[in-house]
Amino acid sequence: MNRARQAIQRVGFCALTLATSALPAHADPLPAGFVRLADIAPSIRQDIRYAGSDNFLHRRVNGYDAPVCILTLQAAQALAGVQKTMTAKGLTLVVFDCYRPARAVADMGEWTQEGGPPDRQWYPKVRRGDLIAKGYVGELSTHSRGSTVDVAVARAGDPSVSRPACGAVDADTLDFGTGFDCFDPTSKTAHRPLGNEAAADRKLLVDAMRGAGFKNYAREWWHFTLGHEPFPSRRFDFPVSAN
Repeated sequence: MNRARQAIQRVGFCALTLATSALPAHADPLPAGFVRLADIAPSIRQDIRYAGSDNFLHRRVNGYDAPVCILTLQAAQALAGVQKTMTAKGLTLVVFDCYRPARAVADMGEWTQEGGPPDRQWYPKVRRGDLIAKGYVGELSTHSRGSTVDVAVARAGDPSVSRPACGAVDADTLDFGTGFDCFDPTSKTAHRPLGNEAAADRKLLVDAMRGAGFKNYAREWWHFTLGHEPFPSRRFDFPVSAN
């Protein structure tokens, strides 16, 4: 009787083991090669504008389920190196956008087609319907490859209370002449004339990012792409999520 009971128990244990192994394991929704910046460089400030309404669309952008910066591992590690340089100067990086889903890029493009007059804060000299033609909004975006970041610099623990007339109202960043996402010629990295402080701050950012392997987009002082990005010809569309 004991042998029979033991045999039944062994059969039950094997069945339970097989059933357990067949259950799907919990998996992080991020594709292989992607990380959340907070897991690599938690001291970098995150101000992800497209997850809320404080952006040029005045609403949350499709695909942004959380105000979180997601990047490829290589880009996040390189950005962590820049943060170390800034920390030594009593400064910190502030990221406004990182990986951007393809659906978000499409959302922005469709929004421009609705038309409308210039926007005093975001695009003061161009109509909404002309933003793509003027090169301010792209039909495709390097952000969707996961190694592009929109970034500025702030004084760590000591806000400068800068209030640019165009672009995001960044109360704690250095003076860059404009805010993030100011769709205007003054946002070109090498734009002149530019105040001495703004020119110096742009140079500080560009030099630090270049030293870590990032390339600046000449039309936007805040926009950088990792030179040797791991997915140079692939665009992703998974949502920006907290977990």
